[in-house]
Amino acid sequence: MLDVSPVRAFADNYLWLIRVPLGLRGAVVVDPGDARAVNEALAREGLSLRAILVTHHHSDHVGGVAELASCHGAKVFGPAKERMPCSSTPLDDGVELNLEDLGLEFHVMAVPGHTLGHIAYHGHGALFCGDTLFSAGCGRLFEGTAGQMLESLDRLASLPDDTRVYCAHEYTLGNLRFAATLEPGNAAVLETLEAVRALRARDAITLPSTLGRERRINPFLRCREPTVRAAAEAHAGMPLPGAADVFAVVRAWKDGFR
Repeated sequence: MLDVSPVRAFADNYLWLIRVPLGLRGAVVVDPGDARAVNEALAREGLSLRAILVTHHHSDHVGGVAELASCHGAKVFGPAKERMPCSSTPLDDGVELNLEDLGLEFHVMAVPGHTLGHIAYHGHGALFCGDTLFSAGCGRLFEGTAGQMLESLDRLASLPDDTRVYCAHEYTLGNLRFAATLEPGNAAVLETLEAVRALRARDAITLPSTLGRERRINPFLRCREPTVRAAAEAHAGMPLPGAADVFAVVRAWKDGFR
């Protein structure tokens, strides 16, 4: 199991710091939007930055990449189909990213929807999914279509139940409030909502989740469930013939949910 810790940044971002398994006092950071926050964490933990992994091009995920790469000489890896802020190794779907000198290996998955070139990293029982999958939610459709995002989420949901999900924002409480509105009879949603309320009351992190849990509580992974379909059809006021149609209604509903 990887040794992963969150670095908080901005209002609700998590930049994930992975300790190198080989005992080199090294670290890898995922989606470092804020160089200062990462540097403070490295200094506090006595770690040296060896590599940077990026899931997509939004500024809160890449804002610190160039500075960190320059200061630490860290290797940068990012999506092949998106513009990166500095020189990097481009990664596309199906690539096996093998960082042999660090004892790390990740399978790269293309997961378009939030952005068109978004990628995720899966390895060592962990999933670093950026803004594609959140606990009880998913990213907004800034560039892709509902069909693309549903296909991406289906790919992630096919990973093993015990896969630990390291998403990039603390959105869990709001997402669960929406999930409870959508499926008020879902006991797993209601139980998780109460647990998350207690965590957030003391400003504790709600992540990582697991894919097994997400399949029980995340409406965007449950678009084929009769309860979610019925709620989406009632909200839309019309029949919804396919899962992508259900997803599109649920995503638009969530966009306006307060």
